[in-house]
Amino acid sequence: MRLALAQLNPLVGDLAGNGARILAACHQAAAQGASLVLTPELSLWGYPPRDLLLRPSLIAQQSVVLQQLADALAAELPQLAVLVGIAEPNGAAALPNLFNAVALVEAGSWRVVARKRLLPTYDVFDEQRYFCAAREPSLLELEQGGRRWRLGLTICEDLWVEEELQGHRLAGADPVAELLPHHVDLLLNLSASPFGQAKVALRQSLALRAATRLGCPVVYVNQVGGNDELVFDGASFVMDASSGVVCQLACGREQVLAWDPASCRQASPASSKKEPQKEPHSQHTSDSTATNAATSTPHPNALLITPVPEPLEQLFRTLVLGLGDYARKCGFDAALLGLSGGIDSALVAVIAAAALGAERVQGLLMPSPWSSEGSLRDAQTLAARLGLATQIAPIAPLMAGFDAALTPVLDGPPAGLSAENLQSRIRGTLLMAVANQQGQLLLSTGNKSELAVGYCTLYGDMNGGLAVIGDLYKTTVFALCAWLDSPAAGPCRRALGLPADGELVGHAIREKPPSAELRPDQRDSDSLPDYAVLDPILRRYIEALQSPEELIADGTPAELAHRVMALLRRAEFKRRQAPPLLKVVSRSFGSGWRMPIAAANLEEHLRS
Repeated sequence: MRLALAQLNPLVGDLAGNGARILAACHQAAAQGASLVLTPELSLWGYPPRDLLLRPSLIAQQSVVLQQLADALAAELPQLAVLVGIAEPNGAAALPNLFNAVALVEAGSWRVVARKRLLPTYDVFDEQRYFCAAREPSLLELEQGGRRWRLGLTICEDLWVEEELQGHRLAGADPVAELLPHHVDLLLNLSASPFGQAKVALRQSLALRAATRLGCPVVYVNQVGGNDELVFDGASFVMDASSGVVCQLACGREQVLAWDPASCRQASPASSKKEPQKEPHSQHTSDSTATNAATSTPHPNALLITPVPEPLEQLFRTLVLGLGDYARKCGFDAALLGLSGGIDSALVAVIAAAALGAERVQGLLMPSPWSSEGSLRDAQTLAARLGLATQIAPIAPLMAGFDAALTPVLDGPPAGLSAENLQSRIRGTLLMAVANQQGQLLLSTGNKSELAVGYCTLYGDMNGGLAVIGDLYKTTVFALCAWLDSPAAGPCRRALGLPADGELVGHAIREKPPSAELRPDQRDSDSLPDYAVLDPILRRYIEALQSPEELIADGTPAELAHRVMALLRRAEFKRRQAPPLLKVVSRSFGSGWRMPIAAANLEEHLRS
């Protein structure tokens, strides 16, 4: 038997199109001599389909598409079978009435062969809204290559049962343990696991543990591509308890690759008593240790292993993939952003040029009376390096017009924060008008630090269809820009069509003090702690859900701890109205952040 891992980039809800994509992958697999193709979780739908699963017409269409795929295999590839992720109706009248399932599709027919056991409801996941949990392990027996194969089947979360490695796990069954009595030859896992820091190493550690427990290789196939705020990095692999990773697909792109289990030095069941290779401790492993610990014994066939990029390159490529797919899947072929000469808009411009091509990205410069000549020069220099078209729309006349219109209403011209916010809202209006007129996707350029503490303006700099770096703290923005300007980024820049030599963002942008230039000599530090101080506090509040008391006990000044928590809490209403962002850390604003707007004043309780 020869298996093919089909790492696919589906369009959510496009059942017919995804079926055609699966059939094309089957042709590629057959050309590599495969007889069984593995596709990701819910591959016929694309993950996550969310409330599309509640539409009866799509459930009915699924059966039609599956039969069309089976008929096409009968006509074109009669010796090939494919495992397809589907939503299986369970016949119940009450919701949820579906299983997250896997169908075996082969010449002329299809049947369900696996159902998901563990249904995640944490972070961005909400599978119990749609699916029932299966109660039995899934085993598939196939006659292939003159022998009978016993294949254990699991779906994504079913592999995530090692609390020691993960830091947490869902209550319920252990699908890996329940396969032990069946003495499986291979464990297959069909996944849709989004990108996360050190996530590749963690997945491989989980697979290594399962391979050691079961005494057989683990085949893990993951979805790739951006769907709304989630970006799936692929990085599918085969893990053997004795040899480590013996097959590794690319991060961030579609790929079909065949693998022969006979090439793997399969472990005997007794190997479950052996000590596993060293594993990362959890998904919170630092970037410096987020290496592929499970590949310590390289497989002789190195052609089957694509290296995982180092962390900053992987982060950059993920943002490029997420923006490119968001634009393409939403029907945009061009983008617009405001270029201020600051580091945030510079990074978004670089990402956009890599994702869409510089010829499809436009920058709008909107200087006010407080904009420095250096900022205008830096923005124009950046655009020239990237090859972006730019236009300049000074906002001083509009500011004067607003002052004139509001003076009778306010008994004087707008002042202070109102005047500063007007500048941002004027710019936001101009950007929306240009994007509407020219059919462009407007990119918001705010970062996570600003979004966390409300240092952003509704209907102003928050305008846009996608917040490209809305999950990057300001210190991460600086680190990523420094990497982009380093020689280490040259090969990545070249591969993505960016200038490969010299500075890209530029030291003038990277070294200037952060400022929105809303008044003379204004700096972000006038309103906020330095980002080097602020960001670690935000990480502990947002990602670790710690309290001010916990930070104070660890040495954070009490006034600072309470001040930052108050800013985070008061900005909730703004975040609810922000554009979607590309999720890249463990806890992000958006669908995985469900804090109330109108709630008890936690600060008062904490101080009492």
